[in-house]
Amino acid sequence: MKIIIQKFWAWYERNLTLNIAIVALLFTWQLVHLYWLTTDVVTVRLFGVSFFNPTGVIEFLIIIADYVEIPAIIGASLLYISLLRKGFSIKSIAMLVFVNSQWLHIFWITDEFIIGQFAGGSPILPLWLAWVAIGVDYLELPVIYDTLKRFFTSISPKRIR
Repeated sequence: MKIIIQKFWAWYERNLTLNIAIVALLFTWQLVHLYWLTTDVVTVRLFGVSFFNPTGVIEFLIIIADYVEIPAIIGASLLYISLLRKGFSIKSIAMLVFVNSQWLHIFWITDEFIIGQFAGGSPILPLWLAWVAIGVDYLELPVIYDTLKRFFTSISPKRIR
């Protein structure tokens, strides 16, 4: 098993730019979901009005973004574990915590719970938990920024020799 893991990390490092590109692309797609969350769900709760009510293709892309989140979390986790294998970094630990906090949101505090809670509440779970879930969703933003920055740094002409 140890040899398989070593071969995996060797492959991962050889293809690091490609792996970063995939993670950055998958996580950047989450911006669509965050835009919807902010301009529809949150604004309806705070101001009583939606600034974005998607239908058709846009609604489909938002739904797909939710499913793309799982491979994005796995890919980003591998990226930050790879970086930690090279040396300890508080930033890599923080990004790993941010990205893996998404599991809480995916499997426990779903978008449906948030929408339902904002629409009238649930006697089972408190309203503040919906706000926590939204906060967890926004922890993707530093990961999105960092993976995009790493991707553009990895393909910059200064790095190519």
